[in-house]
Amino acid sequence: MARRPTIKDIARQAGVSESAVSFALNGRPGVSQDTRARIRRVAEELGWQPNSAARALSGERSGAVGLVLARPAHTLGVESFFLQLVSGIQEVLAASRTALLFQVVEDIDAECAVYRRWWAERRVDGVLVVDPRTSDPRPALLEALGLPAVTIGEALPQEDEGGGGVDPAAAGATPAAAPTARSAVLSSVRADDAGAMAQVLEYLHGLGHRRIVHVAGLPDLAHTVRRMESLRTEAARRGLGPDQVRSVLTDYSDTEGAAATRRVLAEPEPPTALVYDNDVMAVAGSAVAAELGIPVPGRLSIVAWDDSALCRVTHPRLTALVRDTAGFGRLAAGELLAVLAGDPPGVRISERPRLEPRESTAPPPAHT
Repeated sequence: MARRPTIKDIARQAGVSESAVSFALNGRPGVSQDTRARIRRVAEELGWQPNSAARALSGERSGAVGLVLARPAHTLGVESFFLQLVSGIQEVLAASRTALLFQVVEDIDAECAVYRRWWAERRVDGVLVVDPRTSDPRPALLEALGLPAVTIGEALPQEDEGGGGVDPAAAGATPAAAPTARSAVLSSVRADDAGAMAQVLEYLHGLGHRRIVHVAGLPDLAHTVRRMESLRTEAARRGLGPDQVRSVLTDYSDTEGAAATRRVLAEPEPPTALVYDNDVMAVAGSAVAAELGIPVPGRLSIVAWDDSALCRVTHPRLTALVRDTAGFGRLAAGELLAVLAGDPPGVRISERPRLEPRESTAPPPAHT
């Protein structure tokens, strides 16, 4: 087994003392710029890397950031959103030679326990927090720990939302905790879910659809609440009641997406359009329609929230909301690295998804 190079090896090859190597590699004064450059060049040639455990004990940065997912494990392997998000995050972190520590847990309490452990062990310098909740203990915990964080997917300020913005508290939900300008450690990357849903409903209503069901995700996620409330608000603006336009909840899986599709299509007055909260459920719903002999889009139109290769290779190709999910990840990772470099926490706004009409949507049959 190859032996890892040590500070002693670097000192010997560079012709300097071990203390000079320590000063140079840790950015401390005490050596000239020429000596510092020579030491770093030798360290790179030898393949030397800092010992993260030793750095943690000395109070230095660990060179890693964390990401914890508290989602049902069986929903992660088939959902493209997180794969694209992580690819964008990793692209930025790799360029800065920052590691990503990733963990999947069963619930939000377990996620909070991971943050406490990582903080106590100095395993990470900061964390990326996904899936803001309707009642979210994580921002307060991270503030108390002083652990820098970027929350991904919070709502835009209500006055900035492009239609469909509602107050979740007025709908009986607790607003997700959000970073404020006074936060010492929390930044956010925000998304216009309400505006995106308004865009979908406007499109389907324009085609003539009046019975629309939104096959939603997990009920405790803040973006689920925003989408549901936006759908309700936009429907009411057009004179459509909850008996015509509504949401049904699932766990994001293809199994529950298919089951929800069967239930609503078996109703006496089934919907003429279905909007799914991810691509996997939309494809599953399309398969159920085909099995039941319901032509898409002849009798049923389908819209997927997140575009993916699945939406583009399914027949018919699925109308979908297209967004740069990898760019979403790059934005979040860039914000976290900026905070770790000394910038104040801030708010970044991701671009609103755009609707890409394809062959799965059309006007409903005339008799409906």
